Amino acid sequence: MLRSFKDTQGIAIQATDGEIGKVRDVFFDAEQWTVRYFVIDTGPWLLGRKVLIAPVAVRGLDWECRTLDVQLTKQQVKDSPDIDTDRPVSRQAEIAYHDYYRWPYYWGGGGLIGTGAYVGVAPEAYLEGKAEPEALPGTPADVASQGDPNLHSAREVAGYKIGATDDSFGSVDDFLIDDEAWLIRYLVLDSGGFLQSGQKYLVGVPWIEYVSWADRKVHVDLPRAKIEAAPVYTPDLRLDREYEERLHAHYGLPEYWREPSPRRE
Repeated sequence: MLRSFKDTQGIAIQATDGEIGKVRDVFFDAEQWTVRYFVIDTGPWLLGRKVLIAPVAVRGLDWECRTLDVQLTKQQVKDSPDIDTDRPVSRQAEIAYHDYYRWPYYWGGGGLIGTGAYVGVAPEAYLEGKAEPEALPGTPADVASQGDPNLHSAREVAGYKIGATDDSFGSVDDFLIDDEAWLIRYLVLDSGGFLQSGQKYLVGVPWIEYVSWADRKVHVDLPRAKIEAAPVYTPDLRLDREYEERLHAHYGLPEYWREPSPRRE
């Protein structure tokens, strides 16, 4: 199901023995547009310390109660490596986190969480502690020399300007995330200017040509008129399959839900 990034903010994270904090942000891989980590603000429990939780640790979601259950204990989170979420997360810091929690390295195989990131071992194996670190897929011996990952904060990218093929207008207002595959499926664009809200539009990730990080601008391979002629979007709209079918037909996008299901074992 598709969920707004804004809706994830403030969701309570429940460990096996109590709450550990609330979602403040998500870090996503800007090459695959995949959620790699939830950034958790631990509040008064750990004096406002922020920690990262990978989607592979998630065991359940309850959007009505706004809780996300993870297969971790409070002590595990408390003893996890310190990380500065206000700076780019280095690959070395990721290695320390993944080794500590016995999570697989997603960057070795080039896959996606839920669509091949952990091919070879079912995600349940990690949650049940049945996977050994040395046997995890996608763990090249020289991974520490690969440099920093391509991780970016959703909170930061929200607000980036939009560059169409023939014009620049509006900004990124939100992201729609598939909560099964943990993929960003759409950007929500706001056509308004500075301090002014305008009409909102959806653009599928396949239409993103590139992101100019220095200029804080997302370039899409579409003319402005094509975006503005898309089916109307409002934040309270129910994003059912019928709406997505109309949206994909408008943009000529392939229907991702008709792709073969990924192998999980």
